Amino acid sequence: MELQALQVAERFMRYVQIDTQSDPNSISFPSTEKQKNLSLLLAKELKSFGIEDAHLDEHGYVMATIPSNLPESIKQEENKHIPIICFCAHVDTAPDCSGTNVKPILHQNFNGAPIVLPDDPNQIITVEAYPYLKEFIGTAIITASGNTLLGADDKAGVTIIMEMAKYLMENKSIPHGPIKILFTPDEEVGRGTDYLDIKKLGADYGYTLDGGAIGCFEMETFSADYLVLNIEGVIAHPGAAKGVMQNAIKVAGEIIAALPKKEWCPEYTEERLGFIHPNHIEGGAEKAKIEFLVRDFDTLKLKAHSAKLLQIAESVVANNSDFSKVKLSIEITEQYRNMREVIDQYPEIVNRALNAYEKTNIKPKISPIRGGTDGSRMSFMGLPTPNIFTGMQAIHSKHEWIGVRDMLKAVEVLVNLVEIN
Repeated sequence: MELQALQVAERFMRYVQIDTQSDPNSISFPSTEKQKNLSLLLAKELKSFGIEDAHLDEHGYVMATIPSNLPESIKQEENKHIPIICFCAHVDTAPDCSGTNVKPILHQNFNGAPIVLPDDPNQIITVEAYPYLKEFIGTAIITASGNTLLGADDKAGVTIIMEMAKYLMENKSIPHGPIKILFTPDEEVGRGTDYLDIKKLGADYGYTLDGGAIGCFEMETFSADYLVLNIEGVIAHPGAAKGVMQNAIKVAGEIIAALPKKEWCPEYTEERLGFIHPNHIEGGAEKAKIEFLVRDFDTLKLKAHSAKLLQIAESVVANNSDFSKVKLSIEITEQYRNMREVIDQYPEIVNRALNAYEKTNIKPKISPIRGGTDGSRMSFMGLPTPNIFTGMQAIHSKHEWIGVRDMLKAVEVLVNLVEIN
């Protein structure tokens, strides 16, 4: 393959400058209209490649089809099923860090020295903090400027799919079956597939481009629930509150303080260990609520995590006479499930991807995702969808960076994956 590093870098840098941050507090879909600014551009560019059906639908999904170019002899081969493969990436960036006025910086021939980001000199990227950087000494990397995230999550995935589409449309001699392209909004707020029409998409299986270092291949995610602990206290005028007020804010503080400090939380778990994570708290003296992320690779353990949390909260209330009239309740919402429960039923999907890695001279590194992707939901919607690397690093932070080499290699993997010999 002849792909130009500067061409890929330029496309990526154009995309990250478009603010597509999603909003977890919005009730609209997509959660922010500005996500469509990039989506409209992508549909337009896909059409410019010659992909005639590229379009943005009413829900903010971009869909397109690269038609099969197989000769009739292969199409008509007896018992030969040519699968329709979908490649998916999300256009939104995370709410965790600003995505407004992103200023990408291309560092040609990175020399290994600390990178001081110019808009905030306190933001310094080093090989000590990010050992993977050592692999890019002498090559090109891209960072933000210090005030924002970069947006490699997941505009790297978007870039890779777009470069694959352009390459295949320009190189018609590469034989392949039908290819579907899907760009989703709102993945970062867990709603990326809420209005996705799988039947309209019309694929047999898919791959998300939403992974990390080169070689990573992921077919297993957390199972995830969202838990809200409601606390109802007793309100009274502060001047006449003695013996009456039972402050919900104080109850919430006691519950948070009672959680395990060095286990069962993101700060002290890794690999296959699950956790429960308080990520938002709000309310007043009368009523308060704490919102938790509940995560585990074993779906059945989610109920146990939620029960343990409720037990801790009830124990805090029961053992404090000042909270005698406090009432607790929980609400649990399913977010996504471990996609391996589905993907294990389709080993050919995994084998096809791993063969493409090997053809690209990349050693696959199979590991679970301590998180989720659109593929988690899509797998349970009838479209088995594991995850392929993009190169993104230090995501959701001002230190976010990516090596151009990894994006180039990911494009090559996709071309090798669809090519039929």
